[in-house]
Amino acid sequence: MENTAFIALGSNMGNRYDNILYAIKKLTSHSDIKLVNYSSIYETDPVGYEDQDLFLNMVIEVATDLDAHELLDRCLNTELELGRKREIKWGPRTIDLDILIFNQENIETEKLIVPHPRMHERAFVMIPLLEINHESRLPLKDKPLEAWLNELPDKEGVRIWKRKNGEDVFEPIES
Repeated sequence: MENTAFIALGSNMGNRYDNILYAIKKLTSHSDIKLVNYSSIYETDPVGYEDQDLFLNMVIEVATDLDAHELLDRCLNTELELGRKREIKWGPRTIDLDILIFNQENIETEKLIVPHPRMHERAFVMIPLLEINHESRLPLKDKPLEAWLNELPDKEGVRIWKRKNGEDVFEPIES
């Protein structure tokens, strides 16, 4: 697998946990995407449109033979399979899949912007990303992600929900 990507997952409708597990299983059900690492799951306050239920959020690292646009298409198809409807900006969703980082590429097309343009403004993305990739940096930026996180005011809105390691261990793919 020649490419590495970090993908944020979020859900606040229906069975949030099952939605996240299904999305991971769907993304990795083909041989061209392999799950490499995953964060704990965090329960988070909504951002932007606040009149909605709490989210579950996490980040996964995948290795893939797909290019960034093919990976985006797989993410969008997975969202559709889980009933994602885009009716309210930042509104409720069964699942949201965002490509945060793809290799260390800087991609800006009509359909895809990587690194994700608002990831460094969102504690619900930065905390799980740093959990699995402490050395991360945004392409074309000198500041480490931890420095971006330290500047965010809303970290208290991100609470551990299910740990990756320790008590209440989270395993996204059961063997």
